[in-house]
Amino acid sequence: MSRHVTFMTIDDAGHYSPEQRAEIIAAYPDHEREARARGIPVLGSGRIFPVAEETIACEPFKLPRWWPRIGALDFGWDHPSAAVELAWDTEADVVYVTKVHRASQQTPAMQALALKAWGEWLPFAWPRDGRRETLEGACVALAKQYAAHGLYMLTSHARFPDGSVSVEAGLMDMLDRMQSGRFKVFSTLVQWFEEFRLFHRKNGQVVKLRDDLMAATRYGVIMLREATVHPAEFKAARRPVGQSDPLGAFR
Repeated sequence: MSRHVTFMTIDDAGHYSPEQRAEIIAAYPDHEREARARGIPVLGSGRIFPVAEETIACEPFKLPRWWPRIGALDFGWDHPSAAVELAWDTEADVVYVTKVHRASQQTPAMQALALKAWGEWLPFAWPRDGRRETLEGACVALAKQYAAHGLYMLTSHARFPDGSVSVEAGLMDMLDRMQSGRFKVFSTLVQWFEEFRLFHRKNGQVVKLRDDLMAATRYGVIMLREATVHPAEFKAARRPVGQSDPLGAFR
């Protein structure tokens, strides 16, 4: 007999009004709220991001045209390939997750086709395994296969400015942003929050299961320095000489 587990939050209980939901959540003890209202179980040795969803979720809005953006990919086949778009408010140093894509058993051609709809100018960060050659790609490195299908891939894999690729450092960078109010996610990105709720450690190690969008987000945050502004929007947003220029750092 097959089985399926469906996770639901109190927000899925349509017979409650927003006010009633807020009252119910407020009635729970602080340490039980995530489990009771969001269906988040106690996981292994702990959640990697012990942050309340409402502190990072925000309503979608039209992005200012001068905010630089970057895409980021996590490769997969049986476990999904995943991608995110990040927008960066450089003046406040706040990162926003604005788009996500996740799909299993899709070739680079199909993935590239979907992601180019975000803008062919958008640069994409990618992990070290993108240098791996695949038989399906006629022994061509995976990142080059995506580039061959028109996706704008960065020339090198995601890494810190000193060349390191520490997973823990990337996770701590994300957590620091979350806890300091410098990391936000559009509230409509259901798949992202599904992974966020279950992203955890076991025996101190990151559990590499249903973490595809989390990984893609980490690569994007690491490579924020490569984020760019849409060329047409860059030109339109420039200010006359003498006026404050929000794009001055991207000349």
